[in-house]
Amino acid sequence: MIEAVGLTKRYGDKTAVYNLSFQVRPGAVTGFLGPNGSGKSTTMRMILGLDNPTAGQVTIGGYPYRRLPNAARQVGALLDAKAVHGGRSARNHLLSLAQLSGIPARRVDEVLGVVGLQDVAKKRSKGFSLGMGQRLGIAAALLGDPQVLLFDEPVNGLDPEGIHWVRNLMKALAAEGRTVFVSSHLMSEMALTADHLIVIGRGQLLADMSVTDFISANSADFARVRTPDSEPQQREKLSAALTEAGGHVLPEQDGALRVTGLPLPRISDIAHGTDVRLWELSPHQASLEEAYMRMTQGAVDYRSTIDQKEGLQQPLPPGAQPPMPVPGQGQPGWYAPPPPQQGGAPFPGPPQGAPGGAPGQAPAGPYGAPGGHGGAPSAPGAPVPGTPNPYAQPGPQAAPGQAPAAAPPAPQSAPRPAPQPDAAPAQPAATPSAPAAPTADLTKPEDAR
Repeated sequence: MIEAVGLTKRYGDKTAVYNLSFQVRPGAVTGFLGPNGSGKSTTMRMILGLDNPTAGQVTIGGYPYRRLPNAARQVGALLDAKAVHGGRSARNHLLSLAQLSGIPARRVDEVLGVVGLQDVAKKRSKGFSLGMGQRLGIAAALLGDPQVLLFDEPVNGLDPEGIHWVRNLMKALAAEGRTVFVSSHLMSEMALTADHLIVIGRGQLLADMSVTDFISANSADFARVRTPDSEPQQREKLSAALTEAGGHVLPEQDGALRVTGLPLPRISDIAHGTDVRLWELSPHQASLEEAYMRMTQGAVDYRSTIDQKEGLQQPLPPGAQPPMPVPGQGQPGWYAPPPPQQGGAPFPGPPQGAPGGAPGQAPAGPYGAPGGHGGAPSAPGAPVPGTPNPYAQPGPQAAPGQAPAAAPPAPQSAPRPAPQPDAAPAQPAATPSAPAAPTADLTKPEDAR
């Protein structure tokens, strides 16, 4: 049996454990729970004599650990599975521990088989996975066949099969009359493994009771009652009867009733007395995790806050929002597809380096006028203000004989006034960087050729 009386440990101004008293009895798996920084590891180190308490004492079988004769044969512990020389094989690591404690070598092979490492016994531990390291640490704790066992996060890194194996191992050891003390953060696993719980927070004892009592003391048990969905009046009738009998009734979203303050037999009798049919009458209890969260919510030192990264970006004043960038716009070779034809089929895009059509003229063929390239080549880059761009973002196509529709305004400019119906299209301005080609006069013989 492990017994702590007034156990206190201070590190300078920091009090890790304060006036902690509890007992870990044999024949049961005792879970040791608490938030990060609550003093669990410090308590286990003081139990094993690795840290000296500032005040109080802790004993194993009535003696401090350091005064136990051949302590390795009476107490087994797993505190840090990585505390292994990486150059040693699994078997040599256990063999060295056995020789130091006077344990026969045959016991090494036995525990390797118990933890399932017999096939990798000759491999160096530095190549072990996290789960394999945990198994090796458990093997070291079992090496001396001790009556008292302490495990700190024994299922860390294990797969589901390994977790199931550890759970059954803990229960089997306790069934043999051994003292099993297990620290873990997996509430779901503790609910399946532990018989008794010791919960601490900020170095002080919060609870020392069975798992069942702990859940009942830190949660509100209730009964779930459901009546036929097609008869809502029956639900209202039962709710009024339960309230009159002293129960507290809350409707749930799916139409069921949550009843507290009345045992299930009493609820059944009331339903029978009011001639209400029941589709469901079941007890509900909070999980160990929910009860633990309620118990320790005031003893958590490390809490998450809302992400404040949005505060790093100062909002721009109204009207100064930058326009959404167009990928590649303004870069050499940037291309925006022309508007579709009236028939709905889009024009194919020009290849790299192909000259575009004349400014303000919609291309009539694949790359320009029928039978060849029309117009002067245009320089790459943004279009000149006031010049219609045949490769601007798609817009409505003007019907023949009508004035072309105005181009959409730029993001930062004020909206342009809509053109008058009879207004002629603006003449395109000359591009400074690309002079326009001279206009051909077909009346002259040399140009007619």
